[in-house]
Amino acid sequence: MLDVTDATFATDVIERSSSVPVVVDLWAAWCGPCRTLGPILEKVVAETAGAVELAKVDVDANPMVAQAFQVQSIPAVFALRDGRVVDSFVGALPEAAVREFVTALAPGASATERLVERGDEASLREALELDPQNAAAGVALGDLLRRADRLEEAEAVLAPFAHTLEGKTVLARLRLQRQGVSLEGDLDLLLEHLLERAGGSEEARAQLLEVLDALGPQDPRYVTFRRRLASRLY
Repeated sequence: MLDVTDATFATDVIERSSSVPVVVDLWAAWCGPCRTLGPILEKVVAETAGAVELAKVDVDANPMVAQAFQVQSIPAVFALRDGRVVDSFVGALPEAAVREFVTALAPGASATERLVERGDEASLREALELDPQNAAAGVALGDLLRRADRLEEAEAVLAPFAHTLEGKTVLARLRLQRQGVSLEGDLDLLLEHLLERAGGSEEARAQLLEVLDALGPQDPRYVTFRRRLASRLY
């Protein structure tokens, strides 16, 4: 976010909008709706992770910018791309409407996808707030918490995504973690040992399947050992 003045407007907004869409928020300290809208704009633009930038202009201190936009009431918000106004609105819109306005300007991935790409805990939690059904965000956050040994939190986050392959894989790793079983080291030896016992031990069979689920379908041993187990049992 930039505080833009009459003197810096050409560089910070007009020139900058050739590289990235710029949202210009015209406000004043005495304006109640401006104080409501300002934090919403800052939050929503921040969600774009740099795909859209925000420029704030105090119209009392910078009358030339206000005159250029022919502003008659505030808050007034303008979106610029390549030096031209491409969208605008007046008044304090609710957050959902502001997000729709900003998202339409952001090229490529959605705000949620960009938060998932960041991959840190705060961003993943914010992605889930925006889209509680987003499996990529839920599984990534669950795995992050699991690796931090915050197993109760991880299990709660992963529960809604247990039906997905990725969620199932992370939950299997979590259960093994609780049992003190690591996926590091000579896993082939562990799998062979469990397979050898699986014919006569339901416990060994269950643990073998748990380890395979923890490896996930992308691991070639997932299919190989399941086939070998089926041939032994049937």
